[in-house]
Amino acid sequence: MATRKLKYKPTKFMARTSHYDKAKADFAVEFIQCLTHTKGIWSGKPFELMPWQEQVIRDLFGTIKANGYRQFNTAYIEIPKKNGKSELAAAVALLLLCGDGEERAEVYGCAADRQQASIVFNVAADMIRMCPALAKRCKILSATKRIVYKPTNSIYQVLSAEAFTKHGFNISGVVFDELHAQPDRRLFDVMTKGSGDARTQPLYFLITTAGSDTNSICYEQHQKALDIIEGRKHDATFYPCIFGAAQEDDWTSPAVWRKVNPSLGVTIDIEKVKSACESAKNNPAEENSFRQLRLNQWVKQETRWLSVRRWDECKVDFTEKDLEGRICYGGLDLSSTTDLTAFVLIFPPETDDDKFFVLPYFWLPEETIELRSKRDHVPYDIWERGGFLNVTEGNVVHYGAIEEFIAELGERFNIREIAFDKWNATQLSQRLEDEYGFTMVQFGQGFSSMSAPTKEFEKLVLEKKIAHNGHAVLRWNIDNIIVRRDSDDYIKIDKAKSTEKVDGAVALVMALDRAIRCGASPTESVYDSRGLIFI
Repeated sequence: MATRKLKYKPTKFMARTSHYDKAKADFAVEFIQCLTHTKGIWSGKPFELMPWQEQVIRDLFGTIKANGYRQFNTAYIEIPKKNGKSELAAAVALLLLCGDGEERAEVYGCAADRQQASIVFNVAADMIRMCPALAKRCKILSATKRIVYKPTNSIYQVLSAEAFTKHGFNISGVVFDELHAQPDRRLFDVMTKGSGDARTQPLYFLITTAGSDTNSICYEQHQKALDIIEGRKHDATFYPCIFGAAQEDDWTSPAVWRKVNPSLGVTIDIEKVKSACESAKNNPAEENSFRQLRLNQWVKQETRWLSVRRWDECKVDFTEKDLEGRICYGGLDLSSTTDLTAFVLIFPPETDDDKFFVLPYFWLPEETIELRSKRDHVPYDIWERGGFLNVTEGNVVHYGAIEEFIAELGERFNIREIAFDKWNATQLSQRLEDEYGFTMVQFGQGFSSMSAPTKEFEKLVLEKKIAHNGHAVLRWNIDNIIVRRDSDDYIKIDKAKSTEKVDGAVALVMALDRAIRCGASPTESVYDSRGLIFI
């Protein structure tokens, strides 16, 4: 393998009380480079660390505290696929097992399931078989996914998420592969919370690609790593390393590919990346996968229904005042008392060249804004300060305030109908009808009601016949959408599977249905004139 000479500079995350011990770093590097690759064209060739890999190893094993032990006990390595992640994880596991000088070391390989955890184990086992010195000293128990290093009676054992109930570990090292795939945080907590307290320098080596669940333990670690990198937090024991494209980066640019794939041209063929990019350009589902796996971007859902780029292309500069007096239709998605509530107005075209204009409004309880922002990693507080989010007094949504707000909108806009989901909204809808004279239309959330306007919404976005003013909360909702399909190809927005809130998108679809059916005059209906559009 062709390698470049690393001009090593100690990490900027070294604490003031630490120093770089070149001898310890050299030992770790030399141990790994005595191993061999095990797969494909590299099989049997020496494991020569690539510059990014060597930097990580030198930082972790060469940064030493005043007491002589390692500074870092947690390493978070996030990198796109095929950059040599599994091989590095296997090498670190063997270094902790055989080269760390720890008597009766306990090293564990963890993943979401046993099959995933076995990937790193199998690489480590093959590395031992191909290294005579280790083969003499290690016993491989393939059936139980266990390796014993006989000179110190140390073990390397595979565990999966199913083993979260097991306690009593005395951990010297953990290698967590694909942390983003963990179904919950239970195994992570068992393996990292106090389990290594009896060891002088335990190491929790977390290595993963980006995921899609922003409520996961992996995203929690991702956020901590970003906060440390960007100086918002300080933790001298946590080593952050993230190779990933920024959201504003051009995902089709080879320059971006090179920036985030440090092994490009060595373990990754750029022609394969090019081919995957071309395929993804016109397929939103593939784009989502490309950005997650090739660029290491956290995507909002596993299967993107509507590319947020398409939504952004519909942005038009207009103000509420520009729409005053025009006919419009509302959609109300009333939340539980503590959650996000959305009300969206749709203004149908008045001429053939006109568009469907969108005005969204959102509410949360004032007292929960700060807590939700920290807990959910969603910038509700920033949106509230920016005027994108309304708050009601107290710690629950005040339906009376929403009722009065909608009544005031009715004085400025010609709201012909308001569609609403009857769940949780019966009383409010009755008051809007009885007290303020609005025409309220009960709107079901099943396939038969939601499919046609949802498909029409997609069509209008792709044709740029929707106009919005870039509202931040609605954009976030649009980017969160996952749709469910039935056997007849009917679709609807799936709140349960969408990774974050989609209330504004649901309210938009309900309002759009009424706007399409009734148009700029009560007798006009696109559905009547040309039937349904199926996409």
